[in-house]
Amino acid sequence: QVHFVESGGGLVQPGGSLRLSCAASGSISNIATVGWYRQAPGKQRELVAGITSAGRTNYADSVQGRFTISRDNAKNTVFLRMNSLKPEDTAVYYCNIFLRPNAYDRGDWGQGTQVTVSS
Repeated sequence: QVHFVESGGGLVQPGGSLRLSCAASGSISNIATVGWYRQAPGKQRELVAGITSAGRTNYADSVQGRFTISRDNAKNTVFLRMNSLKPEDTAVYYCNIFLRPNAYDRGDWGQGTQVTVSS
């Protein structure tokens, strides 16, 4: 089955921007929804953005207006543009198919990419 490799994280100052990439091992055209998730130390994993095969997007309230999810089917890649970053955005970011929260523990997660927002 398709698996994902995340990249693009790093250290950025508050107010800065990063663009994360999620490279899929195969076609993503048959995946109904691809999402970006994040998990901070001591906190539950959460969905921050999702995009459907039809291009419909949704965002967590905490990132709405600051993050933009997009996809390039030709490259089998999903992106997450993060603007106006805040310290509370610090987390490991993961890409995966859409999963309900009650299925997070059963999901297949990659290594993710670390995003650290700090002065």
